[in-house]
Amino acid sequence: MSNLLIEKEERLQIITINRPDKLNALNRETIAELSEAVKTAAADKEVAVIVIRGAGEKAFVAGADIAEFYKYDRDEAKALSQSGHTTLFDLVENTQKPVIAAVNGFALGGGLELAMSCHIRVASTNAKMGLPEVSLGVIPGYGGTQRLAQLAGKGKAFELISTAGMISAAEAKEIGLVNHVVEQDELMDKCKQIAQQMMKNSPTAIAAAIRTINAGYSDKVNGFEKEIEEFADCFLTADFKEGTDAFLSKRKPNFSGE
Repeated sequence: MSNLLIEKEERLQIITINRPDKLNALNRETIAELSEAVKTAAADKEVAVIVIRGAGEKAFVAGADIAEFYKYDRDEAKALSQSGHTTLFDLVENTQKPVIAAVNGFALGGGLELAMSCHIRVASTNAKMGLPEVSLGVIPGYGGTQRLAQLAGKGKAFELISTAGMISAAEAKEIGLVNHVVEQDELMDKCKQIAQQMMKNSPTAIAAAIRTINAGYSDKVNGFEKEIEEFADCFLTADFKEGTDAFLSKRKPNFSGE
């Protein structure tokens, strides 16, 4: 039985983590299924935007499934972290279509790490976020130490991780961890509204923007040089020709994503 529910609404793919009895905790099976679902959506020409959410009203994802790995030795723990990075979290971050996290309820540990790997985060007012790993004698292992510092700043990352505390949706917005906070019953509507705005624009240009923004956080790439190259490459696309022709003709563009 799958741990996911997958729906398509026009050009929007909604992926729901469906383990409400476990507060949608991420076990290895769920991580693998999420990876495949994201890859499938990314390859589907009819999908423009992806939304990831958790089933029920209590949690987006309340962390990793600790029962699976608490007896691991060092080598097994290293493999677990590395596999998680490559299988899911880095995959989501580098997906060439926008991925929105609809954060409802608890987003803790691996759940917050998943939300942070998405390009945009929309939280409901009941959301609670944190990285409590140090209370278990370990640190975040799915990119949390890096992405939290990138989003909220080094000092806030030190504080949240070392105190193992939770913050509200309002505070998360204040520190730049989430983009929007809405009432619980408005969460998906807000995500869909953002998705609709994205769908009006060039898929090839959005993909180039994702690559360029991510490059700025890579030690191996000069973000400014990447921007110059991606900007120039846009001129080779059918979307650029359509977008500029539409602008000069005073009409709405019809982007092909090519």
